[in-house]
Amino acid sequence: MKRFIPFVKSDPTVAVVRLQGTIAAGTRGTLSDASLRGLLEKAFRRGKPAAVALEINSPGGSPVQSSLIGSRIRRLAVDTEVPVFAFVEDVAASGGYWIASAADEIYADQSSILGSIGVISAGFGAHVFLQRQGIERRVYTAGKSKSMLDPFRPENEDDIARLNRLLGQLHETFINQVKSSRGDKLADDPDLFTGEIWVGQNAVDVGLADKVGHLVPTMKDRFGDKVKFRRYEQRRPLLSRFGAALTSDALGAIEERAEFARYGL
Repeated sequence: MKRFIPFVKSDPTVAVVRLQGTIAAGTRGTLSDASLRGLLEKAFRRGKPAAVALEINSPGGSPVQSSLIGSRIRRLAVDTEVPVFAFVEDVAASGGYWIASAADEIYADQSSILGSIGVISAGFGAHVFLQRQGIERRVYTAGKSKSMLDPFRPENEDDIARLNRLLGQLHETFINQVKSSRGDKLADDPDLFTGEIWVGQNAVDVGLADKVGHLVPTMKDRFGDKVKFRRYEQRRPLLSRFGAALTSDALGAIEERAEFARYGL
């Protein structure tokens, strides 16, 4: 009842937003700007918190959604004048690190994986299989660049060159984001933007994180032992919660598991 008594200062509150999973638009259970919009708005604006803490455990995903989420976090932080702290759990890699870099300070566990500042595009080729089955692929386009990297047709050098240009542009955008947010904290390391990853204290040494530390003790050190925590996280889809996940949810879980497995998790 303290907060209702005039002239009595309430204990500080830290809003904790959990960001768990891969980053993608339009897929249930993943992180996207649309799915996090309401959560982030509440975290920053409800009851004027002393800070917003991001619990991050993400191997990455869509560069656009990563950018949108990170930009929303920074915009809300500036508008509300609320500081943001990121706490990395197992991994904040690729797009996961993009989001973490939107925080004012980044903390990690001794075994957390950070980095992977790069861009990847993966696919498959099935044209040999189709030929063996006697199946002919037919594609008709208006515009010579309309069809690119068709998995049912052989690769061609022009398509590969175009893809490399696109990946290079995305990579440069990612690098600029990290440089603008981390600034002079970054070490002069030639591997920093090669897609390399760092663990725990090594991530601190190269400037990808500020300190090794955990959420509760760090926030208590900053705001006192009486600090309170208000938690926000995405709800799992209703059918998934009752064990009746649809096929798309199952496939999404497999893809997410594969992304985490890239980092041995």
